[in-house]
Amino acid sequence: MAGILTDWIEATPWMPRLHSDAATLDFCRMLVPRTHVALLGGDVAGFISRRGPEILTLYVADSERGRGIGAALLARAKAAEPRLALWTFAANTPARRFYAREGFAEAGGTPGDNDEGLPDIRLEWSRR
Repeated sequence: MAGILTDWIEATPWMPRLHSDAATLDFCRMLVPRTHVALLGGDVAGFISRRGPEILTLYVADSERGRGIGAALLARAKAAEPRLALWTFAANTPARRFYAREGFAEAGGTPGDNDEGLPDIRLEWSRR
């Protein structure tokens, strides 16, 4: 999980690297009780972490994107909760497109009230 997250940060030019590898690993360890993973060949291909209806993380390994892993992880969360919500960075166009396809709608945002200081958007979904 930490490798997927670190790889995404390093491949995203607008995303500042704020935490060491050790801190990222500690963060992922904290998420484990709330996390479902997708495995391919015994390796973690993606993961979603939730606290009730709040999605804390959803990441898919770069080499596995476009194969439905993120949608499958999200479907599991949708089956468990009638409403879901999350924050994503305004600059994260691929994530915003993905969530829009999955039925999420914008419900606000901030000019950068997060650790990274980047504008973000609140997205919400509800089962109809």
